[in-house]
Amino acid sequence: MTTPALDIQNLTVYYGAIQALQGINITVYPGEVVTLIGANGAGKSTTLRAISRIVKARSGQIRYDGRDLTALRADEVVRAGIAHVPEGRRVLARLSVADNLFLGAYTRNDRAEIQHDLEEMFRRFPRLAERRAQLAGTLSGGEQQMLAIARALMSRPRLLLLDEPSLGLAPIIVREIFEIIRNLNSTGVTILLVEQNAQLALQNAHRGYVLEAGSITITGEAKALAGDERVKKAYLG
Repeated sequence: MTTPALDIQNLTVYYGAIQALQGINITVYPGEVVTLIGANGAGKSTTLRAISRIVKARSGQIRYDGRDLTALRADEVVRAGIAHVPEGRRVLARLSVADNLFLGAYTRNDRAEIQHDLEEMFRRFPRLAERRAQLAGTLSGGEQQMLAIARALMSRPRLLLLDEPSLGLAPIIVREIFEIIRNLNSTGVTILLVEQNAQLALQNAHRGYVLEAGSITITGEAKALAGDERVKKAYLG
């Protein structure tokens, strides 16, 4: 049996007195795309933030490549090989495209390799290459999403956490973003995807988990979930 890349056991998270996650269990194997689907407020983004150590777990365990992440700092999680593309993109608006990308490599000190990776990002995202000196805040929404993904890749992650990559984007741009996600996965990057568009998420994932009010209610192969009447009724219209 393959060892999980990510293994979450009995994870509980509170915001003050409010319980956001109620003892959830999630497993992601190397090379998979796994999606978390559910309504707004179900706990999907909180799960990613807990993995990244942006929010603290009340109890439970998060293991990555067999290593316990639960007590690490956020920068140590990045060094361990996990990058997080947050909801809303969060690019640094007053810095150039190139400077945003350099900041993605803040945990590294191999300058020649960082420069190599910068040029690789411009090759992979030609639109960013055209705008390398442009302020990030002046980019379109789709370009900012590309920048957020490219910035995360500058840390050379083996696990990429993607939070709502299609949010607020035109359908043609969404297709482009998901083509990028498929290409990344084909190069060996493992992906944990949070996506409001459940149909799109399940079309591009190997497996999925349904989160409802902080608990996992359904899990399975993506194709099986897409055909599940409960999932269809609640999330697929």
